[in-house]
Amino acid sequence: MTDVRLERYARVLVWAAPIWAVLLFIGTLDHQPPPQTAFAEYARFITTATFLASHLVASILGAAFGTLGFAALFVILVQRGAGALTTWAFALFVIGNTLVTSVFGAAAFAQPAIGRMYLAGATAQAVALQDDIYGIPLFATALPGVVLLTVGLVLFGIATARAVWLPRWVGITLAVSAPLFGILGFILADVVQSVGAAGLIVCTLAIAVFAGRGSRAESERYGAGGVAGAGSGPPHTGA
Repeated sequence: MTDVRLERYARVLVWAAPIWAVLLFIGTLDHQPPPQTAFAEYARFITTATFLASHLVASILGAAFGTLGFAALFVILVQRGAGALTTWAFALFVIGNTLVTSVFGAAAFAQPAIGRMYLAGATAQAVALQDDIYGIPLFATALPGVVLLTVGLVLFGIATARAVWLPRWVGITLAVSAPLFGILGFILADVVQSVGAAGLIVCTLAIAVFAGRGSRAESERYGAGGVAGAGSGPPHTGA
């Protein structure tokens, strides 16, 4: 009864994953001007209410939805027979998501102060503060965070592609969209990031829908503990 109840709650909470993906997509729609070449435009952009709302809601609150959603997916996959790969996926996702969220916090609260300082005339001090905040310690946090988050999502994609209760394309889409958003999107900071986020919306929405249709009992009808593979499939009922 406890396992049944746990999975029932997880099937509700897994809807937090597509909310996370939608917020990620919204956060990619506006890109800040590069401070290296256009600091005045950058200062005006980061002092807007839109910038602050985007980081507080799309990035920080969105990260919380992501943790809830993928924790629920972890429970569902394990309840339906997934193995150690899912544990690694969840662990790396949580660590990476936490590290990245700390950088969003720095952006949300420090960058507007930098922008206001610059616009008030303290231009040299603002540029120096920007360089100090976005120095080696921050990037030593951000880069591992992005990599771990991406690897965790790719592993979740592999685990969901193996699950018999999901179409294989769902896991493939997750595994492909994660590096598009996380790695290429982080490097290029352009439309590629939006494409990756759109892919995450599609696959997380599909996961939430199909999770509501399945059950642990249905997964256990198949071989290999509910994971597709050699010898798995519905019981043979022919003559």
